[in-house]
Parts: sequence; C-alpha cells; structure tokens
Amino acid sequence: MRRPFCADLSRENDEPLAATASRIDHWFLIEYRGLWARDSISGSGLSDQVKQHLRNQVASTRHGRLLFIRRPDRRGTPELVAFAAVSRTGETTVTRTAFEAYDDLRGLDLLAGEPAGHPLFLICTHGKHDPCCARYGRTLYEALRDELDPDWAWQVSHIGGDRFAGNLVCLPEGIYYGRVDRETAGAVLDEHLAGRISMANYRGRSIYTFAVQAAERWIRERAGLVGLDDLKLARVERDNGCFHVTFAAGRESHRVRVDQEQGDLTLLTCGSESLQRPLRYAVSPA
Repeated sequence: MRRPFCADLSRENDEPLAATASRIDHWFLIEYRGLWARDSISGSGLSDQVKQHLRNQVASTRHGRLLFIRRPDRRGTPELVAFAAVSRTGETTVTRTAFEAYDDLRGLDLLAGEPAGHPLFLICTHGKHDPCCARYGRTLYEALRDELDPDWAWQVSHIGGDRFAGNLVCLPEGIYYGRVDRETAGAVLDEHLAGRISMANYRGRSIYTFAVQAAERWIRERAGLVGLDDLKLARVERDNGCFHVTFAAGRESHRVRVDQEQGDLTLLTCGSESLQRPLRYAVSPA
C-alpha cells in the first residue's frame, strides 16, 4: 500500500501552519535553467569556482540563503538574471543583476545589483526535493503568473516546509504562506498587495525565529492586527526553556509566553523514512 503524500497527510491532520517559516534575512536567487537535483546547488552544472563564489557571498551575510529560480517562458531568452533581497526589520530591498553566462557569476557581486523596482513572489516547485512541491506548486505558479507582471512571479528551489505545499514566499518582506492553491491564490495575493497578511495561510515571517513567529501570529489573531507593519518586535527573553516575547503595536505593548512542545506524528517530507513529531510552540499571556 502506497503511503500518503506528506502534504496530504498534513492537511488531513490539520497540522498548524504557524511558526514554520525558515529563518532568512538575505536571499540570493540565481536563474538556473538546467535540471534541479534534489540538492539543487551541489547537483547543478555550475562550475566549482562559481559554486564557491556564490557560497562565499552567502556566508558574508547573516542568515543568508542561496536558491535557484526559473520561469519556463524564459528558456530561450539570452539574458540570465539574479536577485538579491534583504528581509530585515527596517530594511527590505530587492536588487537585480543581469548576466550572460554562468561563469560570469564568478566576477559578480550580487549585493551590488540595481534596484529591481518590484516585489518577488517565489513559488516552490522543486519536485526532485519533494513531489508535493511539484504537485501543488506548479498549479500555484500558473495561477499567480496569470495575475502578476511576468518579472514578479518565479518558481524557486526548496524553501522549507514541503508538507505545507503549495508554498509561497513574498519578498522583500520574507512572508511565508502555505497550502495556497489555485482557488485561494488570488485572495492571498490581493491581501498581500494591499499590505495585509492572509492569516488563514500564514506560516510566518523569515526575519523571526520560530518562537517569535508563534508569538506574532497569536498576538495578530487576538488583536485583529493584520497589517504587515502593525507589529514591531521589542524584546525576546529566554527563561528555563521558554520564551517571553514582547511586540509593540503603536503605543500598546503585547507580551506573551512561548513554550516548546512536541507536535503530532507526521511525515516531514515524502522522503522521510518514518513518522516524526515536529516542534510546536504554545503561546499564552505572560
């Protein structure tokens, strides 16, 4: 008997989306038109020199991530592009660098690109990493591609949380959404472009750790604060394994306690050999 896909099992068990966004401040996105191996960068056809140069650039930043992007409609386009995005509190930018051949990357500082002038919407379609990303991601990409300027929507390699496919990341803010499908894509997109978070699909924001993501969501839900900038992190304190997190909302302050606990058994990915209990974060008033 074939076991279920990880995303289907997660949906059936109503696994919470909260506090599952990867921790990333700096994004390095390379348009790569070759095959995406399970480990996309290591398994690519890029030269060892290019790979090392890109890894060095990522290592020069704090909480950096190197990813591949692609768009099927660009396969015959001679120009290749790379983006660098920053998703930090008070600093959200997207820059663009054009190049002609992959070996050109050895001499490029991606952090010195020109302002892109637009946001990026990244949809994980990395089927070699997990089949759920292809099953749910490709239809999501098609839905968003039809709604956005062509330069805004890109397929992206593994961004974390395969079992929450279709996964969408909005840059430069670093907002993660999960379980977005063709039917809900338009509503999620409209809310984001209006400066609001679609809470039903919200996984978290990459600028925060998991515990802080859990606190932020809990506060947003109870205070009805859905604006992207409605909350500002004020303080994080750790005490005997729990966290005390304080967010400011204008002149108001919200302080909560966050405890780690074991979640229900699930498949973390379709490739997992056994069921596991991912960490969850229980939030309560401090």
